[in-house]
Amino acid sequence: MDTMPKTLRALFFDFDGVIVDSIETKIEAFRLLFNNYPDDVMQKVLDYHKRHGGISRVDKIALAHKQYIGTPLTKADLKVWSDRYSELVVEKVIEVPWIKGAIEFLDSFRDTAIHVFVISGTPEPELKHIIEKREIAEYFQESLGSPIRKPPHIRRLLDQYNLQPKACVFIGDALTDYDAAKETGLHFVGIQGEVEFPAGTVVLADCQELQLAIDNIFDSK
Repeated sequence: MDTMPKTLRALFFDFDGVIVDSIETKIEAFRLLFNNYPDDVMQKVLDYHKRHGGISRVDKIALAHKQYIGTPLTKADLKVWSDRYSELVVEKVIEVPWIKGAIEFLDSFRDTAIHVFVISGTPEPELKHIIEKREIAEYFQESLGSPIRKPPHIRRLLDQYNLQPKACVFIGDALTDYDAAKETGLHFVGIQGEVEFPAGTVVLADCQELQLAIDNIFDSK
């Protein structure tokens, strides 16, 4: 007997590249952050950042210094670098355009029983600040960021809100998002960036067809 949920109960959103068009802003921040290092180091940093969207900048900066530069940062130095990165991006991310269709899609769920969450690799205080400044806090029941990784956030929300994973959809633009969805049993819809998702993944150019994609997930059950 088929016991799969046939009704959507919750949406889990990544933030950068899914709700706001901030990918290039964050790439440029890493470029500025490492602009005093050789070109080959810079390219490795940028390539890693692009391949691992959704991972905390703290982890990316630490890895870059350890693996590409060969000089691991102390905890204090890592905070300095991370704070410098925040200074380069926060105000810009508040001002970047929406991903096409994102705000209209979120607005359509304002008065529904569907739970809507944001789970990002951005430090949580910074994420909440940006969401408040962009005046979209009311769209989300919870806005969660690093240092906690995405799967633990998802598991806690599933438990707290009594949600079955297959009644939920994660919308993301990175393999980190895809992996988090698969690890926790959620459906996944990709928003296209520079990532090649596994074959069979539902991938959209932006959020304009997101409602149709979600309808198709549950209509097919």
